[in-house]
Amino acid sequence: MLQRRGASSVCLEVLERRTMLSSGFLAQLPKTPTLTVSTVPANGDVNPYGVVVVPGSVARGGKLAPGDVLVSNFNDSGNVQGTGTTIVEVSPSGKQTLFFQGKKGLGLTTALGVLNQGFVLVGNVPAPNGANVDGPGSLLILDRNGKLVKTLSDPDLLDGPWDLTIHEQGNHAQVFVSNVLNGTVTRIDLFVPSCGDDIQVLSETRIASGYTFRTDPNALVVGPTGLALDAATDTLFVASTGDNAVYAIPDAMDTGPRSGRGNLVYKDNQHLRGPLALAFAPNGDLLEANGDAVNPDPTNKHNSEIVEFTTSGKFVDELQINPTAGGAFGVATGTFGDKEIFAAVNDITNQVEIWVLDA
Repeated sequence: MLQRRGASSVCLEVLERRTMLSSGFLAQLPKTPTLTVSTVPANGDVNPYGVVVVPGSVARGGKLAPGDVLVSNFNDSGNVQGTGTTIVEVSPSGKQTLFFQGKKGLGLTTALGVLNQGFVLVGNVPAPNGANVDGPGSLLILDRNGKLVKTLSDPDLLDGPWDLTIHEQGNHAQVFVSNVLNGTVTRIDLFVPSCGDDIQVLSETRIASGYTFRTDPNALVVGPTGLALDAATDTLFVASTGDNAVYAIPDAMDTGPRSGRGNLVYKDNQHLRGPLALAFAPNGDLLEANGDAVNPDPTNKHNSEIVEFTTSGKFVDELQINPTAGGAFGVATGTFGDKEIFAAVNDITNQVEIWVLDA
């Protein structure tokens, strides 16, 4: 997670990023992932959505371990949308275990993150019959053993938590959440105790709005999804699926209530096809997953791709996860010791593909 830096550090970071743009991150990946692991747990849940790499800074103890990859499932064993209840955990050796199983019909989303104290946050948007969304959903907070300790809900500020990203400073955490059911982004400020599980909500603030949102016969819902925070410049990037574009919200960590979508960063109908999850690559570029529900490729040659582009909106590269449309969704990056980790879910095969590279 990037920390806030002084002006000279920011300038140096920008210079370093520019020098690395000549060789994109995706181009460095081997053709075959280091690990390809099933995301289907014992109860048969499918359709993996969220993915996150457990950071090296996570508190020790419990089920979580640095370098593990968590994946949330949106569908149940019958492939009914919005009914998945599980998060699986994949170790660096490729072993898959169950981290969490909630009550029936949750519909766990791409909103998945880990706090340094070992808490796991995951969003849910239920759709009991797989066609109609039932209510705003909520944000669940789990402890390091996968036990539910708190549920955050708000019909306006947490209206369909679809994705999230986290920024931490000591016992203070900021959680940015995209809301697929009303086209907004909310910042939640939390106090996270060093011991115990009494997480406190300090404030909830809407910091962006106006993103296209709607129900969809194939994707269930379409709206703002991926979020990636550059803490050094206090800029939150938002992948808006329905607008087929990526926006930037300035002063995201400090602003009060605000409307509007932010500044348009990347609008590219040649490469963007309904952008979903968003993550920073180690070289400072952005990685987004194309969901294909918007601007699909009529030739079907560019289905289910991960697209790399610069923060100034220049296309760099693309990587196909599956030749069938609708296979890409969650993407994540992280570090484990001296290794860089890139993980992407494959919704067609119900697997997570993990690349491990030397840092």
